[in-house]
Amino acid sequence: MATAAAGKTIRSVISAQEKELLADWIQNQLSATTLRGDLMKESELREQSREFLSLLQAAVRSGALDRIDGAEWASVREFLQRISRSRAHQGFTPTATSIFIFSLKQPLFARLRSALGSDAQALADEVGAATDFIDRLGLYAVEMYQKGREEVIARQQQELMELSTPVVQLWDNVLALPLIGTLDSERTQVVMENLLQRIVETGAMIAIIDITGVPTVDTLVAQHLMKTIAAARLMGADCIISGIRPQIAQTIVHLGVNLQDVVTKATLADAFLVALKRTKAKLPQSGA
Repeated sequence: MATAAAGKTIRSVISAQEKELLADWIQNQLSATTLRGDLMKESELREQSREFLSLLQAAVRSGALDRIDGAEWASVREFLQRISRSRAHQGFTPTATSIFIFSLKQPLFARLRSALGSDAQALADEVGAATDFIDRLGLYAVEMYQKGREEVIARQQQELMELSTPVVQLWDNVLALPLIGTLDSERTQVVMENLLQRIVETGAMIAIIDITGVPTVDTLVAQHLMKTIAAARLMGADCIISGIRPQIAQTIVHLGVNLQDVVTKATLADAFLVALKRTKAKLPQSGA
């Protein structure tokens, strides 16, 4: 275990041999099997390495090596947070991201051995201290990477939900919202936002909500549908629900869901005809 006094040689090496340490560290990264030249240019890798080592030098000079959560390490943490999240968005793996930190060990340890080769205890203490703070920084980078991946996944899920809930203009004043898959609270929010935005953009009078692709209707799904209908009505558009299959009709009756003031139809075509009558739309004559 490193002693409380450990760190003096680490500080000296990082300060006095910064250029040589940086060069060896960059070479280690460039020769690593996890290198992704397709995702990051070598010039960017070199700049990130230079910036990190500069921030690290300032941190180890003024802060305790075993307290990377201290104020002196704030700039280092902010830097790692930025590049780790950036690499998550770029498509790097957790291993490739952590190698950025862990590959610093070899060149740093080599210089510690050169400086303290004759003092086994001092070398053990310095290597122990270096291992401790580099491992902590590596784990912090992976943690920030994971948060970045969660952001990517959340954004992709949001985009998929938006793509899976298109609002189509069937006719003047008539919109259709075909739903496919299960409705949950988050997706319902996207559905309502998309529908209301299209009502505002088009001034539609009728919105057909087609649930042909919804596998089951339970109490929660029914509540979500009613919320969407209520929101549309507040914007001045009436709703028609289409795609009511026999088993879904039985389920709705069994659940006691009140759809008495909502027009329902078995098919989208039937709902469209009702919408045309309500809007008094005139269909073009064949051969005209």
